[in-house]
Amino acid sequence: MKEEVKTTLAPGAIGPYSQAIIVGDMVYSSGQLGMDPVSGLLADTITDQTKQALHNLQEVLEAGGAAMSSVVKTTIFLKDMDHFATVNEIYETFFCIPFPARSAVQVAKLPKDGLVEVEAVARVIKG
Repeated sequence: MKEEVKTTLAPGAIGPYSQAIIVGDMVYSSGQLGMDPVSGLLADTITDQTKQALHNLQEVLEAGGAAMSSVVKTTIFLKDMDHFATVNEIYETFFCIPFPARSAVQVAKLPKDGLVEVEAVARVIKG
């Protein structure tokens, strides 16, 4: 059985998908852009978009009973791999050792012309 995760503290889905789904004791998030949940606008820079995307991810995970510390796998989608080092510096401030397993890929385009999108799989830490 799957349960939908929904929070107004992160941007709502901009298509036919859920912010995250809980199955058993795992939370599977959809990709989070660097979009303000109130205005729906993307931040201007890769630094600000990365911070906002990770903050949005944090809010979705917490709404699902998980936390950044319980993330086991992330995927980062980048519009430009030249932003990899910048994203890494910010990413490191949101996670702790041992860091989650991770993939990072460059893509041709992201929704809303975003520069970065982050998704995660995490264990539920509270019931």
